[in-house]
Amino acid sequence: MTSRLTPRSALVLGVASVAGLVMFLWPLFVQPAAGATRVDQPFIFMALLPIVVLVVVAELTEGGMDAKDLAMLGVLTAVNAALRPLGAGTAGIETVFFVLVLAGRVFGPGFGYVLGCTSLFASALLTSGVGPWLPFQMMCAAWIGLGAGLLPRRVTGRAEVVMLVVYAVVVAYAFGMLMNLSSWPFQLGIAVPGSDRTLQLVPGDPVGENLHRFLLYNLLTSTWGWDTGRAITNALLVGILGPPVLTTLRRAARRARYGQPAVEVAQG
Repeated sequence: MTSRLTPRSALVLGVASVAGLVMFLWPLFVQPAAGATRVDQPFIFMALLPIVVLVVVAELTEGGMDAKDLAMLGVLTAVNAALRPLGAGTAGIETVFFVLVLAGRVFGPGFGYVLGCTSLFASALLTSGVGPWLPFQMMCAAWIGLGAGLLPRRVTGRAEVVMLVVYAVVVAYAFGMLMNLSSWPFQLGIAVPGSDRTLQLVPGDPVGENLHRFLLYNLLTSTWGWDTGRAITNALLVGILGPPVLTTLRRAARRARYGQPAVEVAQG
């Protein structure tokens, strides 16, 4: 039912995820020069795209993905790229994540990771959404697909749909938080060390204090608006369309001989 995740692929996925964490968490540890009023984003995120390519190469060279996997990857990438403009993030409405969650669940963590990267990249090209935020969006989407593939496999039927709905809600808020973290220093700038009552990044302050400022910033600017809209959209799409889409994907996986035969989701 799932594309096989080889040891080499798992290693590259781990390296890519660690690099991604550094991409997002660097504002909490940055130490600008004295008197600086801005920060320059480190270029470590430029290593992300080659690492993502290595994930695909590792999957191909070690048999984790074959021609049928690639065909399915291309189809689902195109579907997600076409779905995203329907929401385009307006009021938090995002239509790109529910297919990613369901596909990651059916085809496994490696497939979900790559699908997250290709979906966001393709949709960015389609909507002219290419910018410095794109690598961060790709990394977040990759983690969403990866996590969906790592959910307990023994859960089936209605319980599976409930589990996926809960997961879709959690990742909706996580996506918003991580994307806010990537832009936080550039939205508000840098505060003068020692200043009080600010939501800005304060260089040199303890990580816990800067994290507290960021969490307040995230709560006030995103959590109750965009993130909640995204969570509701994800929950509705997964809850309503989840069972038939899971059945369809599993039938396609079975016919394409992805691993062992899949057990279709019980209806009703």
